[in-house]
Amino acid sequence: MLPVRSTPSAFALQAPLQAAIVDLDGTMVDTLGDFSAALDRMLADLSLPAVPAAAVAEMVGKGSEHLIRSVLARVQADPGLYDAAWASYQRHYPQVNGRHSQVYPGVVEGLRALQARGLALACLTNKPTDFARALLRDKGLDGFFAQVFGGDAFARKKPDPLPLLRTCEALGSPPGRTLMLGDSSNDAQAARAAGCPVVLVSYGYNHGQPVRAVDADGWVDSLAEAAALL
Repeated sequence: MLPVRSTPSAFALQAPLQAAIVDLDGTMVDTLGDFSAALDRMLADLSLPAVPAAAVAEMVGKGSEHLIRSVLARVQADPGLYDAAWASYQRHYPQVNGRHSQVYPGVVEGLRALQARGLALACLTNKPTDFARALLRDKGLDGFFAQVFGGDAFARKKPDPLPLLRTCEALGSPPGRTLMLGDSSNDAQAARAAGCPVVLVSYGYNHGQPVRAVDADGWVDSLAEAAALL
């Protein structure tokens, strides 16, 4: 178990938890291969050069719109191509969704442990809801979650707190008793603003920045360790 920040507002000092909200890409499933495959097809449709997977890893996490705009900027494409790029990406992503991705070690064990502690679970991601549900089914993770919300489920995406607040409402759990488990500053910023405790995994996609530099209540090397913090 990795150390938890020991301040008066630290995670370990919060009231007993009722629920947990879990991010998807970079937290439960390594989906970089899916993103890269769909983007490669999109760029080929537009006669644009491919983008290395390492660069894509620094762009994911803020929703499909941001990802596509970032990729177009990376290859110095005309921003006016966005609509065509969006349509192409939406066509290709369902064809590759789950085919080039893997569940991270410890995820199933961690979800089981959280459930065993009586926590209601929700998956909250900036990935479109349909893509998220399909991926969870493909990886056998859908049965863990009472609620699944994607980036198109609410008027704003993480790092805005709105998605977390609405997910807490759906779970019937106050923010202060709802743990956010994620992999990036998006998750942490949203959790802080919503009033949720937040623990981040040490892997994942944090926009190319060190995840331990993010303001969080703790860090774990796998979701299997998360239950030990409760």
